[in-house]
Amino acid sequence: MDFQVLVSTFALLFVAEMGDKTQLMAMTLAHRYPPRPVIAGVLLAFLVLDLAAVLLGDALSGLLPRHLLLLVAAALFLFFAWRSWVASGEEEEEETGLDSRHVLLASFSLIFVAELGDKTQLTLIALAAGSDDLWAVFIGGTLALWAVSLLGILAGAKLLRHLPREWVHRASALLFTLFGLWALFEAWAAVG
Repeated sequence: MDFQVLVSTFALLFVAEMGDKTQLMAMTLAHRYPPRPVIAGVLLAFLVLDLAAVLLGDALSGLLPRHLLLLVAAALFLFFAWRSWVASGEEEEEETGLDSRHVLLASFSLIFVAELGDKTQLTLIALAAGSDDLWAVFIGGTLALWAVSLLGILAGAKLLRHLPREWVHRASALLFTLFGLWALFEAWAAVG
């Protein structure tokens, strides 16, 4: 395995994903839900996405039209915006109503759709296409995205708990709404 390819892939994707919408989503998911199933869902989503990016490359984007993926992403973002807004008015005891499997599935789905065709996945495809060591690209990219996500989840699970719950949920609703509207705009631009 080419250690230089692994390290350069890690560094590039770590910087590219820092502060990205996916890290912010992981942060808000970890504030709303127990961190363990959020971690499992997020890490599993990146594992699957990175493997697809490295092994399938450009064929992945040919399977589904970009505008359709963006519409699904927009629907998920807007759904989570609505859930966050509703949660801002709920009592503390009514935390989620979801068991760990549902939290894991929700985390996986949201990250999977949000990252499908995202800049970091496209970067990973390009790195894999230009490298002779696909495993170094896969491992470096996956470790980078996991590290950034774990930072976001730790911040969401710990730091955000010191803010009033209502503020965090309303800010999350606003972020998810903005991401949803952005995805709708991108879908419209992809069709037109």
